[in-house]
Amino acid sequence: MAVEVKRDGAVAVVTVVRPEVRNALNRATNEELLRVARELARDAAVRAVVLTGAGEKAFVAGADIAEFRGLTPEQARQSSWLGRKVIEAIEGSPQPWIAAVNGFALGGGCELALGCDIRFAADNARFGQPEVGLGITPGWGGTQRLPREVGNGWASYLCLSGRLIDAAEARRIGLVQAVFPAAELQAEALKLARELAARPPLAVRYIKSQIHHALNVDIEAGHEIERDLFALTFASDDAGEGMDAFLEKREPKGFTGT
Repeated sequence: MAVEVKRDGAVAVVTVVRPEVRNALNRATNEELLRVARELARDAAVRAVVLTGAGEKAFVAGADIAEFRGLTPEQARQSSWLGRKVIEAIEGSPQPWIAAVNGFALGGGCELALGCDIRFAADNARFGQPEVGLGITPGWGGTQRLPREVGNGWASYLCLSGRLIDAAEARRIGLVQAVFPAAELQAEALKLARELAARPPLAVRYIKSQIHHALNVDIEAGHEIERDLFALTFASDDAGEGMDAFLEKREPKGFTGT
């Protein structure tokens, strides 16, 4: 299996396991990732997900170029479709996904990390969209998600030059939210995942949806979505417990997602 899933309470840890090729994504691995993402999305017991790569060198070093070589244009289109579906499954899941970028995140690896809600990086991580050097373009959303995260200038720089940036630069431009020593990355990602898993799952789901829609609709439509989901939370048991705990100056007794 090229994708490993382990449970840690309400947290699922998803690991791409192809260390012999720096966890590069071939078709079979993408199909497995898509299946895993969809299964986790349906699992109410999972409230947060950490995504990482096996070993110490790479998160995901990109697509498997050995498989890419010789693709016809139609096969390349299908590869783009599959990669996009994987990332859309992560974006569309009710749980927050945290990318623990533990090394190279290049091409498809950078695009995969961009699909996650929050990105933590090891201090030895490196990011880039080097496809131009192969005579091709990003195909799994890099030219679309990067501008939304870091602006057109940085997206153009990374995609047109094919240059790599280190974790500190990725943090400075907003590509990642935090950088940690490599030995501490997994623990920090799990710490945040457990914190998010303890939050009211309905509110977490709606917040994720609201933020996602903010990038895809005009602000008036976004306000309408926010208003409706805000109102719906008031029908939940979790909202009652959360506000009662605040008013009574105590910790919530637990959130059920209802």
